[in-house]
Amino acid sequence: MSLSNTELQGAGDIERQRMRAQNIRRRTQFRVLIIGRANAGKTTILQRVCNTTEQPKIFNQMGHEIDLSELNPTAQRGEHDIENEMIFESNKAFVFHDSRGFEAGRTSELDKVKGFLQKLSSNSNLRDHLHVIW
Repeated sequence: MSLSNTELQGAGDIERQRMRAQNIRRRTQFRVLIIGRANAGKTTILQRVCNTTEQPKIFNQMGHEIDLSELNPTAQRGEHDIENEMIFESNKAFVFHDSRGFEAGRTSELDKVKGFLQKLSSNSNLRDHLHVIW
């Protein structure tokens, strides 16, 4: 029994849709904002999500990698710029942004997060939108 032209065309459409979805998955990075107090283990959680033990590479707004070895560990630990992107080499499907969380009575960090959310939500490119807040 052979397929009709309509059935063949439908099968071709399904195959094109499947290939398009695969291409989108290959090119798309999911942008995730993780919020929590400094030194609360956010990076450890992200390592588990990405199934890795490596440290993420961190890039500033200009796309330049930040060399973490140059930072003073005691002074800079827990200091994060929400605009920086964290990417694990072993799992480039995710781009993470880190917020320090919200201390009682302080609105500066909340204002930074609000501004960041507004900026990303107004971006016309889906790749640059925020997809998850955790």
